[in-house]
Amino acid sequence: MKAAMVIPGAESLFLPGNSIGILICHGFNGTPQSVRYLGEKFAAKGFTVFAPRLAGHGTNEGEMETSHYQEWIQDVEMAYAKLKRTCTKVFAIGQSMGGALVLDLATKVACDGILTINAALQVPEYEIYRNQLVPRFIPEGKPDIKDDTTKEVTYDQVPSKAINQLLDIMEHTSQLLKNITCPILLFHSPEDHVVPDLCSYQIYETVMSSDKEMVPLENSYHVASLDHDKDHIIERSCQFIQKQSKRATIAS
Repeated sequence: MKAAMVIPGAESLFLPGNSIGILICHGFNGTPQSVRYLGEKFAAKGFTVFAPRLAGHGTNEGEMETSHYQEWIQDVEMAYAKLKRTCTKVFAIGQSMGGALVLDLATKVACDGILTINAALQVPEYEIYRNQLVPRFIPEGKPDIKDDTTKEVTYDQVPSKAINQLLDIMEHTSQLLKNITCPILLFHSPEDHVVPDLCSYQIYETVMSSDKEMVPLENSYHVASLDHDKDHIIERSCQFIQKQSKRATIAS
């Protein structure tokens, strides 16, 4: 089968840098375009950055319809493995569903730290489609971004099958939280119209990490990587990464 064309701007992003790697995972119906600003800013600070395009995303709805959440898990695991080939430390950042995916990753590999941006453990508006395949496609509204000067590359509609894969990965990850022990920084938007803010609190309260912190994003909605607080995310992320890297160096 011929590979589907990738939407211009939605390609995976790899920017080589120093021995500290940063994996950035976009969310459901998003693409690396939604985290490109973060990636380029991290790269400008010297880090090695990889933002993979998840299977079925950034091409067409038909390809998304055939995607399984295990493919998304594998995409993230392969991205981590790629960074580990050249980096001594790897930090994983995930937005929305990407947050669930990097949390899953943290239960399998020795991440030096996990950072989530409005991590999704539930999406209330999608619950009515659980175990439903009709209608085949569900119209998507405008991405939840407070800054009206920016745009996110998304599909105008998403398959019911894909929505059910999202529901499955969120449920899967919720059951794994108690197995997470690495340092974690949780960015959360109190005003998020897609994922309840309580998801970040649930993660904070359930993970077994001794080093954990929550950072509110008071001027952003759900897709915070493209919103007013994006530079604040970069600043706090760099502080977290540098602190954890320094602590690991001292410990060794």
